[in-house]
Amino acid sequence: MGCHLNCMNGNHDMSSEEMLLAEVCRRTAMYSHCLVAYSGGLDSSVLLNLMTRISQQQHISLRAVYIHHGLNPLADSWAEHCRQQCQRWQVPFDVLHVDVDARQKGIEAAAREARYQALKNHLLPGEALLTAQHLDDQSETFLLALKRGSGPAGLASMAEHSTSNGHVLLRPLLTFSRTQLEAYAQTQQLSWIEDDSNGDERFDRNFLRLHVLPLLKQRWPHFLSAVARSAALCAEQEQLLDELLAESLQAMSDADGALCIDALMPLSPARRFALLRRWIARQGAQMPSRDQLQRVWQEVAMSKQDAEPQLQLGNVQVRRFRQQLYLLPLMDSLKSCILPWQLAASSPLVLPDGLGCLMLASHGTHVRSPREGEQVTVRFMAQGKIHIVGRQHGRQMKKLWQEMGVPPWQRERTPLLFYNEQLIAAVGVFITMEGQVQHGEDGWHIDWQR
Repeated sequence: MGCHLNCMNGNHDMSSEEMLLAEVCRRTAMYSHCLVAYSGGLDSSVLLNLMTRISQQQHISLRAVYIHHGLNPLADSWAEHCRQQCQRWQVPFDVLHVDVDARQKGIEAAAREARYQALKNHLLPGEALLTAQHLDDQSETFLLALKRGSGPAGLASMAEHSTSNGHVLLRPLLTFSRTQLEAYAQTQQLSWIEDDSNGDERFDRNFLRLHVLPLLKQRWPHFLSAVARSAALCAEQEQLLDELLAESLQAMSDADGALCIDALMPLSPARRFALLRRWIARQGAQMPSRDQLQRVWQEVAMSKQDAEPQLQLGNVQVRRFRQQLYLLPLMDSLKSCILPWQLAASSPLVLPDGLGCLMLASHGTHVRSPREGEQVTVRFMAQGKIHIVGRQHGRQMKKLWQEMGVPPWQRERTPLLFYNEQLIAAVGVFITMEGQVQHGEDGWHIDWQR
C-alpha cells in the first residue's frame, strides 16, 4: 500500500504539520485496517485526526475505541466526547469497559494491563492497533525503567512497531514531542480532554512529567532525543541477543515449551539468565526482574530432587518436573470439588477452571456402567492404594502418578470418575479394576474434550 498524500507532492519545504502527516502516513502505510486507541486526550486526538485525514486519501478501514476504566467520575462524559468526535469524523467507535484490579501491581500498571488486554481482544483479524505515545512518553518510560534498575530489555522502553500474539502494535507518534503535537492540534483547531488525574503527583509518571523532565529539558534541550537513541540502542542489543540465543533456546526446549535444567547447568550465570528471560518472554509472560530470575534458578531449578517447587511471577508460575522447567498459568485448587453427573442422561459435564467437558462418546476411556444405587461423581482428588487394569499389584495414588509421568499440577486437574466412593477411572489415564468392563457388557466410553 503506497503513501501518496497531497502534502507530499512537489519538492517544496513541508511545514511541521505536513511533516507529521507524511511521517505518520509512511509508518502506517503497510496496514489497511487500523484500530486507534482513543482516550480523547491531546495525543490520541492528534493521532485519530491524522489517521482520519490519511484514510480519506488511502484505502484504510479505520475504527476507534475508548477504554472505560471506571476509575474517574468523569469517564462517562469523556466517552461521550469521544463518541461525538468520531461521529463528526465519521469513524466507527466503541466503548470498552474494563475492571482494574490494583491489588498486586498498583493502579497504574493494573490499568495499563487491563487496557491493553481489552484492546487486543477487540482487534479484528489483520487489524493493527495504533496508540499515541510520543517522545516525552518514551523518556518517562526510560526513566521509570532506570528507577526500577532494569536491564537493556527494560531500558529499550517502547518500540515503534511490535507484535504480540499475532497482533501488530504501532506507535506512529513516538519520535514527535508533545510540543509538536500541541502545535498540530492548535493548527487543526482540535478539542481534547484534560484528564485531572494527570496532575496527581502520587503517580510516578506524573511526577516525572511535571517536575523532572522540564528541568532536564531546560538544562539539555535535546535530552528527549538522546534518551530515544539510548532506548533504540538497548533495543538493538536485545534483538541481537534474541538472534544469537534463539538456536540454543530451541535446542533446550521440548515440544511443550519446557526448558531442560541440565542443559542450563554448565552455562555462565549471564548466559543462563539471558536464556531464562527469553524463555519466559517467548511464552508471553511479563519480563522478570534479576531477583526473580535468581529465585527461579535457586528455588525452583536447584531445589531438592524430591521437592515440588513453584514460584509465582505475576500471573504465571514456574514449576519443575523431571529436570524440566515449566511456565504455567495460575490454577485454582480443585481438591475439594465434587461434580454430580447424570451419566445415563448422556448430557456433557462441564469441568471447572477451563478444563473442558466430559461426554459419552463412541471412543475414550471405556468403563463399566454404574449399577443400581451407584451415584456418579467427578472429582480431582483420590488417596490410598489403587488397583488399575493391567497391573498385578496395587500402588499408592501418588506413586501411580509418578510412574505414569503425570506432573504434579496435572494430577489435581485430571477428572476422576467415582461410583459412590469407589474410584473407577482417571479419564484418559487409567481404569481401576473396579471400573473395568465385564465380559459381555457394553459399558460406557467417556471422552474428555479439552
